[in-house]
Amino acid sequence: MPPFIRRRLLLQAGLAAGALSTLGLPTRAFAGDEFDVLRARWAELNTGGAIDAGDPAYTSALAKLGSQAQQFVDTLIVDNGRTALWADLPLSPSSGNFSISYTRLKTIALARATPGTGLHAPTAGASGDGVGELLSGALDFLNVHSFNETLRETGNWWFWEIGTPRALLDTCVLAYDALSADQLAAYLKAVDHFVPDPNRRTNSPSLRETGANRVDKALIVALRGIVGKSADRLSTARDALSDVAESGKNSVFTYVTSGDGFYRDGSFIQHGNLAYVGTYGNVALGGVANLIALLGGSSWEITDPNRAVLLDAVDASFAPFMVDGLMMDCVSGRAISREAAGDHRNGHGTTSTVLLLASGVAEPYASRYRALAKSWITRDRLDDYLPGASIPEISRAKALLADTGVTPAPVVPRHFQFYNQDRVVHRRPGWTFAIAMSSKRMARYEWGNGENLRGWYVGDGMTYLYNADQSQYYDAYWPTVDAQRMPGTTVSTKPRQPGGTGSGTGTVAAYADWVGGALYKDVAGAVGMHLINYDKSLQARKSWFCLRDSVVALGAGIVGTVGYPVETIVDNRNVHENGTAALVVDGQSGVDQTYGDPGWAYLEGVGGYVFPAGGQLRVEREDRTGSWSEINVGNDTAGSTTPHTRRYAKLVLEHGTDAGSYAYVLLPNATARETAERSADPGMTVLVNNPTVQAIVSHRENLVLANFWAAGSVSGDGAASVASDGPASVVVGREGTVTTVAVSDPSRTAQVVRVTVGRRVASVVAKDPAVTVVATGKQLVIDVAVGGTRGATHTVSFN
Repeated sequence: MPPFIRRRLLLQAGLAAGALSTLGLPTRAFAGDEFDVLRARWAELNTGGAIDAGDPAYTSALAKLGSQAQQFVDTLIVDNGRTALWADLPLSPSSGNFSISYTRLKTIALARATPGTGLHAPTAGASGDGVGELLSGALDFLNVHSFNETLRETGNWWFWEIGTPRALLDTCVLAYDALSADQLAAYLKAVDHFVPDPNRRTNSPSLRETGANRVDKALIVALRGIVGKSADRLSTARDALSDVAESGKNSVFTYVTSGDGFYRDGSFIQHGNLAYVGTYGNVALGGVANLIALLGGSSWEITDPNRAVLLDAVDASFAPFMVDGLMMDCVSGRAISREAAGDHRNGHGTTSTVLLLASGVAEPYASRYRALAKSWITRDRLDDYLPGASIPEISRAKALLADTGVTPAPVVPRHFQFYNQDRVVHRRPGWTFAIAMSSKRMARYEWGNGENLRGWYVGDGMTYLYNADQSQYYDAYWPTVDAQRMPGTTVSTKPRQPGGTGSGTGTVAAYADWVGGALYKDVAGAVGMHLINYDKSLQARKSWFCLRDSVVALGAGIVGTVGYPVETIVDNRNVHENGTAALVVDGQSGVDQTYGDPGWAYLEGVGGYVFPAGGQLRVEREDRTGSWSEINVGNDTAGSTTPHTRRYAKLVLEHGTDAGSYAYVLLPNATARETAERSADPGMTVLVNNPTVQAIVSHRENLVLANFWAAGSVSGDGAASVASDGPASVVVGREGTVTTVAVSDPSRTAQVVRVTVGRRVASVVAKDPAVTVVATGKQLVIDVAVGGTRGATHTVSFN
């Protein structure tokens, strides 16, 4: 066998010089074979390796791990007649408790393998390893009763094909010295039975694994190869990432154009039609990062020349949704209902993965990843990354924070349109705004397996505002918020009932074509959504025009058909327990009532709201109590019954049963005085707001932004006239002598859209290949070949 670490292969794999030593992993061959080295490496990736257990930085993490493991040891049932390992985890064919039992054994094994936890195993050959004996007996018990090659899958497939095999193999690595060859052989038979091929779903062999599930299985098969010393299994695991078996069809290193995986616009889809980079994306990236760290320099290193697709995704897919160390909930799917998750913890997972990846890749990726990770850790004002980190995560973060050569990456203002996943992010200095939409292509939300029981409106145009309040959605938001009135949505007041308690997961379909928008120079954008609600009893055309210091929201064609009043939720802000944030309406302290034709409102700590068209504004402050168990009863994710009470400030535009239209301007971080001034001088004009066209002109930014739901035109208030002969989203701007036009077809129904702009232009400065200039005389006429471009923006600029 060739030497284990070969510099040539390190370079071929794109590993940074000295990467393995940076990780604190073995960089020379052990006395044993290559499998032994990989097994030792995986153990060190889990334990942190040769840390100083006396270092105060590790004290809390070691104590937490030791305490949790000791609790599991103390409550482990050891009598011969046991029917389960823990009293609170009774075993049954329909339950996932067997998988949770394996996870607890992994925790015990991790504490046993980690110095400083109080459960650390004695040196090899010494007597008195009671914890090792407990693990050995418990693993045998589960192998006989719950997980072996004679059983068939019941309940949730994930427990059998991913959750249990991964926990079991981790335990085998960590407690390898406590297990006999016969025990390992028996356990591996079970793994081979339930995960024989990382490319396929075992309980449905015709289903090919994609995205995060494929990565999970590749890592499982790699660990099985290491524990069982099988070169074939390791080769199969590595090749599964690239889907060698089917010529790359489901490779995680290839951009996809449908279904699960990474898209060129930065979208990440899982389960066919859900934006999921915050959870499943984390799993996919984390699995590849671990495999790069595990296999780098070995005979099974990852050398796929297309791996840059995934490496580029850190900037394209993950970073846009990271805000000061948290990961936005709009890309976390049903995981928003998990008490043990949350935007900060999901963000910490991304940070940890990116930092691990930085230690295993070459430049320019390595430096960029470290700069991002340092920015996310240091900008997190809850300061909860290190307190919640594992021991290896603390080790990597300590080194990063102490490295004065790494400067935190700056937060750059930018507008993102993710047209393949119906998500928009508008990042500005001091605040970030996001919109979660749905269409015929993207589901409203996912629920099932007892999770996300009240996810009704999170994909119906829900808006998120991130500013100095970094705990807005982290502080018991999801169990306490009024789930029928999510910010940004237009809803019927018809009561909804929780759902998704049954086995299996499912997505809730949306019905509209026209969802998306146009991106203008990465700094502004027009966004629109044709809303057809879940039971088709409500429709609306909704637009958001994202500017430098504001977001203008318009609604038109609002029609309800079942007699329930309709509302648009301007905001529903968590002001936290006993919150005292001031609320002002038209200069007076706001009281809980409905205001007729208000000019403006202000909410302390959030910003201002201007209502250029007036309307009936209901202001309401309420204390809401809920528990996580009300929105999640999953087998391994169920929330606690602990009640949480949080105060909310609601601003709701009431449309009644006649419905109609609305207009409001969100001014993030504005003061009450600034809001009043903007009400008197908005700096923009609503040009038209009807079911055919919604458009504004921003005088401050010299932009016209328009959403054409069908052929139409718009003009007035000194703005350049704009017309489209079909559905389109259009932004026209002028900077100095340069006029730029950005066009998309969010409906994806047209082949060519003709846009006419009432402005004289001269020569072309820059042009998207899809744009054909038809005329440049008294008015500009362009044809844009939008067919097949999936809602992407096409831009042309003129002198």
